[in-house]
Amino acid sequence: MDPTTTTTFHDVVVIGAGPAGLASAACLAPLGLDVRLIERAHEQASSWRHHYERLHLHTVKTHSALPGLPFPDSAPRYVPRQGVVEYLLAYAKHHGLRPELGHEVVAVEPAAPGTPARWLATTALGRRFGARHMVLATGANRQPSAPELPGQAAFGGRILHSRHYRNAAPFAGQRVLVVGMGNTGAELALDLAEHGVRTALSVRSPVNIVMRDVLGRPTQLSSIALSKLPTAWGDALAVLLRNITVGDLSRYGLHTAAQSPLRQLREEGRTPVIDVGTVHRITAGDIQVYPGIQTLMPGGVRFANGQQHPFDVVLLATGYDAALQALFPHTALPLDARGMPPGTVGEGALEGVYFVGFDVRQPGGLLRSIGPQ
Repeated sequence: MDPTTTTTFHDVVVIGAGPAGLASAACLAPLGLDVRLIERAHEQASSWRHHYERLHLHTVKTHSALPGLPFPDSAPRYVPRQGVVEYLLAYAKHHGLRPELGHEVVAVEPAAPGTPARWLATTALGRRFGARHMVLATGANRQPSAPELPGQAAFGGRILHSRHYRNAAPFAGQRVLVVGMGNTGAELALDLAEHGVRTALSVRSPVNIVMRDVLGRPTQLSSIALSKLPTAWGDALAVLLRNITVGDLSRYGLHTAAQSPLRQLREEGRTPVIDVGTVHRITAGDIQVYPGIQTLMPGGVRFANGQQHPFDVVLLATGYDAALQALFPHTALPLDARGMPPGTVGEGALEGVYFVGFDVRQPGGLLRSIGPQ
């Protein structure tokens, strides 16, 4: 039989072998279930291997470990990218997990009546995995979001998404505009500026910025504590802390969001910018801040305020999409405005389908939210 057309049936199929998928499989395996863990990449910890080199967790290691295995004592408070890769490999080994690599799922559909499964996952090569329970752990960053900019064809310089950024070396001697100031945009601008690259940020909307640490205490822990207070109190204290530690940056082109960092996270699923040095570089004049882009032009950019400046590279730190609905061609998913599921689901039309690793609204960070799910 051609292996690419084989259909196998299992108790549970976990799609995605990143942190959420590994944790799900590790928690299910001791129950005596037949659990199949499949991953589209051809290597374990693929996403973390290919993130930009300076990346560290913004959450402390004690609140970032997956169920059943802490980070090693030797790891720093904020684990670097390679340390996370090593941890994920160690986690799989510790729990005896062997993800099956190279299985890119392209569709999840209800199984035909009479088969020993509720759901059927089909891969790009035609392999099918049937299961009564399907766990989607494909991550919030499955597909890059790269909008086409006005005047893009006339620009003449390089335009690339942040997923292709590794370090500042290829941009030496160039003028780089980073579009978007989420955590990725802020860190890439910082990395470029630290390596002497002429760097600017295009920020079209007000932002919430919080320091990673205040007086030696991780802001993550303060956020968790504030989230346990009555909502109005927690929001008010979060705003006070933000205003004291970050202050008014409007003179530098950065405008502060009206709502508190906690409220923005809770209601919009938008994580505040965790500052690790970008604000200092902005106030020192090493990173310029401009408003949204009106249009690209040959060799430069015109901004919404009418200013024009030359650039060689436009780096899109415009985020990612979970792209979950695309995996369910015949089943409407109850997604929010950002394309995220409202919880683990598993009921109604989605009986037997569970979503793990998409709860971006928790103040303690995404990794911390995986265990309870």
